[in-house]
Amino acid sequence: MPDNNRHTSALTVLTVLFFMWGLITSLNDILVPHLKAVFTLNYVQASLIQFSFFTAYFVMSFPSGRLVERLGYKSGIILGLLTAGVGCLLFVPAASAQSYMFFLAALFILASGITLLQVAANPYVNILGSPESAASRLNMTQAFNSLGTTVGPLVGSVTILAIGAGAAGEIGSATAEADSVKMPYLVLAGLLLAIAVLIALFRLPKITHGEPSDGSASGQHSLFAHRHLVFGVIGIFAYVGAEVAIGSYLVSLMGQPDIAGLPSEKASKYLSLYWGGAMVGRFIGSVLMRSIRPNRMLAFNALVNAALLAVAISIGGHVAMWALILIGLFNSIMFPTIFSLALEGLGNLTSKGSGLLCMAIVGGALMPLLQGFCADHIGLLYSFAIPLVCYLYISWFGARGYRADELPAKRTATAP
Repeated sequence: MPDNNRHTSALTVLTVLFFMWGLITSLNDILVPHLKAVFTLNYVQASLIQFSFFTAYFVMSFPSGRLVERLGYKSGIILGLLTAGVGCLLFVPAASAQSYMFFLAALFILASGITLLQVAANPYVNILGSPESAASRLNMTQAFNSLGTTVGPLVGSVTILAIGAGAAGEIGSATAEADSVKMPYLVLAGLLLAIAVLIALFRLPKITHGEPSDGSASGQHSLFAHRHLVFGVIGIFAYVGAEVAIGSYLVSLMGQPDIAGLPSEKASKYLSLYWGGAMVGRFIGSVLMRSIRPNRMLAFNALVNAALLAVAISIGGHVAMWALILIGLFNSIMFPTIFSLALEGLGNLTSKGSGLLCMAIVGGALMPLLQGFCADHIGLLYSFAIPLVCYLYISWFGARGYRADELPAKRTATAP
């Protein structure tokens, strides 16, 4: 019972982390149209916001995994919070200088801190309890991440976009619009510092991985020997790429006259429904996964999202807007489920596997860039074919790919 209480307390503290990095990540979806207008950018140039942010996952995930191995989960989380706080503080000089490159650099540093948080916190939640409930546990904590992503666009709409809209047409409005990001990110920096202090004072349970003594998969020394992990890495790449690409361009799509003709401030409130659907779905998913196999839910949800994208592209108008918003609900269980399935059976390689999976979050950098290129050349609505392909792969991973390591063993067992 004491261990259960200790795990419950630790999970409660960790949910605060998931909330915070969800809020910060979804604010990028507000920065894309906002800085696009401030610096007069095309879609490809504006997508560099997500590119800078999510490239940090690719660059920093392996170093973060090594750091967590050396310092431990708790110290890794604290250092991640402090780094993210520094990134938020750098938004102030970036706005004062009115430098797009400075903003991109600040986003990279901010994301480097969140990468360290991801590498430390996701596997920590995964192993903080029984293996059978790992996917359900990750979905529950990720539900609070989705609460953060739901709140983020609302915060951005009443601060960044509202202030920017009020400054439009005024003398020096470009300066005022750039300055509108200062206060939100100063507040975020303060919150991150406060959480770092809280966690430093909180006694998180120390968890270590024992060395496997048998010939099981967890005893293999190469991460790439685990095919289900490799397929899971591609799955995370596809999922984050699709989710971020849709979130990045949904506000711009809703602003088009032939779709909904909404101003950015109002469209950003509809964007919160997209992220809010993921929050609701994760709470529901954490309950359903107690009786439904996680991989089956993953395959089903991915197929539904592929169908919704096909409907949006083929019909357009308000139907496209609501079909894309509905995707958030079915996105809900994907990241934690892919993450959990890919880490299964890794044993003492778990932290390194987590680093590799977090590297794959770079999909959030590359897919919006690819979709932005398509949007500039074939139109924004048709560019949503990019995430459609991503969801088809995720459906395959949920149906077959997650079992890759089992297949050779089964063939050997049945061989004469």
